[in-house]
Amino acid sequence: MPMEEKIKILVVDDRPENLLSIGAVLERPGLTIITAASGNEALGLVLEHNFALILLDVQMPGMDGFEVAELLRSNEKTRHLPIIFVTAINKERPHVFTGYEKGAVDYLFKPLDPLILRSKVNVFVELFQQRQKLQKSNAELSLMVDKLEAVNQQIREQQKSVIEEERLKVLLQMAGATAHELNQPLMVLMGNIQLLEMDGNIPDHLGERIKKINAAAARIADTVKKIQTLRHDQPKTYAGGKTILNLDQRVSILCLEDNDDDFAQIQRILHTHKQLSLTREKTIQAALTHLEKGGVDLIFTEYRLADGSGLEFLEAINREGIETPVVVITGLGDEVIASRLIQVGASDYLPKTKLSEKVLLRIISNALEKAGLRREMRIAQEKLAEMSVRDELTGMFNRRYFQEALDREIFGVQRYGHGIALCMFDLDHFKSINDTYGHLCGDAILQAFSHILDKGIRKYDVACRYGGEEFAVILPDTSLEKAVNLCERFREQVDQHEFTYENQTIHITTSVGVTALSPGAGTAIGKDLVERADKALYRAKESGRNKVMVM
Repeated sequence: MPMEEKIKILVVDDRPENLLSIGAVLERPGLTIITAASGNEALGLVLEHNFALILLDVQMPGMDGFEVAELLRSNEKTRHLPIIFVTAINKERPHVFTGYEKGAVDYLFKPLDPLILRSKVNVFVELFQQRQKLQKSNAELSLMVDKLEAVNQQIREQQKSVIEEERLKVLLQMAGATAHELNQPLMVLMGNIQLLEMDGNIPDHLGERIKKINAAAARIADTVKKIQTLRHDQPKTYAGGKTILNLDQRVSILCLEDNDDDFAQIQRILHTHKQLSLTREKTIQAALTHLEKGGVDLIFTEYRLADGSGLEFLEAINREGIETPVVVITGLGDEVIASRLIQVGASDYLPKTKLSEKVLLRIISNALEKAGLRREMRIAQEKLAEMSVRDELTGMFNRRYFQEALDREIFGVQRYGHGIALCMFDLDHFKSINDTYGHLCGDAILQAFSHILDKGIRKYDVACRYGGEEFAVILPDTSLEKAVNLCERFREQVDQHEFTYENQTIHITTSVGVTALSPGAGTAIGKDLVERADKALYRAKESGRNKVMVM
């Protein structure tokens, strides 16, 4: 173990012979004993090193152990350092309690019993190792979260860019062209009407007709505006995998509203937009039943309802896992309520005093677009999470997941007393297959091999591609004998299997190394188990390959 990886223990005592004797008792590989002859020296060392434990003498000239402990506890960096007080006198309870108040985790009385000293130090060494592993895991997890967030941000930006690009493209091709074609003659028509109106000698019967033409022109202008306002741009797939944005597809809106007049107002606003299908429920329970049937693209809800509130409704659909976007349209114009609703998951919040066709159409468009982006992001996140633990070629779990799963299973062994077996597989003479038939053939064989391996194990076993042509299988609650039998059956199956690639029939064999940890075997770490399985695999290859060996 490199020097920088050794665990450090600080021993503080003003008597050199005590420092030597404690150092001699604790000396072992992987452990560094650092000594200090005074409290001031100890405080300086604590700031320079990362100690797993401090053995601190109470009676020292200048600054005693209690004062040192109190200073350590007052510093944010050192307040959690475990301290064991060592003393030759003052074994009375008040004195001991004072030590605990100053921050001690334990007391040792001189003369020291070497066995007790080593045992107590070992406990804190193991705790320190576990804390380091946890910190490392947290750092790796934090790094992965940062990477995922960066990728997610990139995906969000790409999605927005793609949607906007496609929307503008289709609007120009479909709706935009129509609007342009309408605007051209409309401008000519309205321009000539203005010229006629400027002429003061218009007969009455012509004046009435001009008014009707003006009204018709205004309706045409309003239609053009609507084309540019409402856009439900969900991509629709056609033959050959081509997609275009379908501006005319129907949008099903569920309105949760118990006031007849308010519902009638929403109906009046949207009645000219035939692509918007509006249905109504009066209670939260009825709305949830309606949503179970599916087919709802958007939800409008009042805040105050007969059987609850809009907040309770949002919490209910969150519990049910319903992702349909919700817009709260309410007579309550409270910013606090609006903020809370948005936090719980509402897409938008609209006071009924601001209800208009333009605002409502914009909110429908925005809510549907945001919901589409959220779906795309969720799918992307699921794919990213899957990619982080899966081997790209074979689809099996990768080495990162293998290590996490092995540590988890070993923890189960130690906690619940189950056994565990580990098997390492290596494809014999795989390099010659790549050299003879090419790497594409090698990839195809690795895929076929992984498929056979995956079919031959139990659902709760963990099969991974360990690296290159090596595979590993974790067999929870399995004895060494059962693991060997499974590996023998698999080895024979591979030996008899005909692998094919481009009309070529290829025979391969596999060497297997097996090891196991029996129930009640005591402490172990995944690295030891992997080393044992790897040595067994090496023996299988050295003794002629196509064998199962045990370590």
